[in-house]
Amino acid sequence: MSALPNDDAVLAALAVKAETFRAALATKVDANLTGGVLQTRSGALRASIQAALAADAAAITITLESTGVVYAAIQEYGGRTAAHDIVATKALALRFAGAGGPAFAKRVHHPGSMIPARSYLGSALAELQAEIADGLKAALLDALGAQ
Repeated sequence: MSALPNDDAVLAALAVKAETFRAALATKVDANLTGGVLQTRSGALRASIQAALAADAAAITITLESTGVVYAAIQEYGGRTAAHDIVATKALALRFAGAGGPAFAKRVHHPGSMIPARSYLGSALAELQAEIADGLKAALLDALGAQ
């Protein structure tokens, strides 16, 4: 009769496999932010992405998040921006294309924009979901079989 599996050995095997998936998710999100889903402008959103792995006796958690970039959520989920005024602050006037050529104004009223969802986090997880599930299952079965 075989012994019951050692919880620490199973947790360690799952944590090792989870780390490979943390790295794969981070790589996929990076690819999404460099042209896969969004075009890079300043790189601030890409630089704000943090990927972490936490493991304890109860759970193994992979966290991918963006911190410090106010537009991160609207890019991920989409939404409507509020109406607002745009005021010239670094020049005497704003320049934009008018019907008869260039137009100038000190202030313009922007009615707001509808921003479509451009999922860079969720789409990475969705793309790797089956691979993650299969990989964790295989790591669990290997750890149990090694007991």
